[in-house]
Amino acid sequence: MGSSDASIDAAAARQLGHLLTGTEARQIADRLADGDTLTAALKAVSVGRRASIRSLMEDSSDSSRIAVLRAIEGARSTPTAIGALWTMPGHLARSGPLTSSVSHVVDDARQSVTCSTYNFQRSSGLWAALRRAALRPELALRVYLDTAAADQHPAPWAATTSEVAEHLRPGTVLRTKEFDGAQVRNHAKFLAIDHRFLLVTSANFSWSAEHGNVEFGVLIDDRNLTEAVEREMLEAEDLLYERVHDAWAARPIRTEH
Repeated sequence: MGSSDASIDAAAARQLGHLLTGTEARQIADRLADGDTLTAALKAVSVGRRASIRSLMEDSSDSSRIAVLRAIEGARSTPTAIGALWTMPGHLARSGPLTSSVSHVVDDARQSVTCSTYNFQRSSGLWAALRRAALRPELALRVYLDTAAADQHPAPWAATTSEVAEHLRPGTVLRTKEFDGAQVRNHAKFLAIDHRFLLVTSANFSWSAEHGNVEFGVLIDDRNLTEAVEREMLEAEDLLYERVHDAWAARPIRTEH
């Protein structure tokens, strides 16, 4: 417990603002307001981040902690907007077109693009859009792929993980590895843009999925949710993924015919 009148200084408050989503700040503040200890309140965040957050708050009073957390909650709060996106054969989809939306949200990015998919096909509109993003120095690009889908059982028109990494240099490309004796499968399909917009879709990133299949997605404008999704992936990286460039020499790149 901090002293009764100790305040969180401005530098620590700014760091907390970077570390916490609005939802996390609200949950910690609510627990402190209900009389929970700081240890109990910090159960609202993942284990790996508790120590750094605790160090910024442990020498301050509960009233100061709650005030700073409420300020973070307010600064982070944005109205949530959700839009439905469809792909259907013959341009039958009446609501937002998934095909064009995928490329547009990437092209409109200003800070960052995080992409998770099962595999890539060069025919996908996202293949070109992510290349454009990779070449923009102001953008941080991060891509997650499934190793088995891309490297072990590749289709002729698909790209291996090494080819994806080469195509998206200098972006960061990660592929699944073994965990607990089994190969991890990455079947999560989403795009996170600027830590704010989240596009979740049933579609693989291929021409058929973007033009011919019946596929459904949602585009969500919610900074707290998007940051939480990105953070979950980052925290799982060391256990579930490896950076592709670390093993380029061990895996030959297939040539196109």
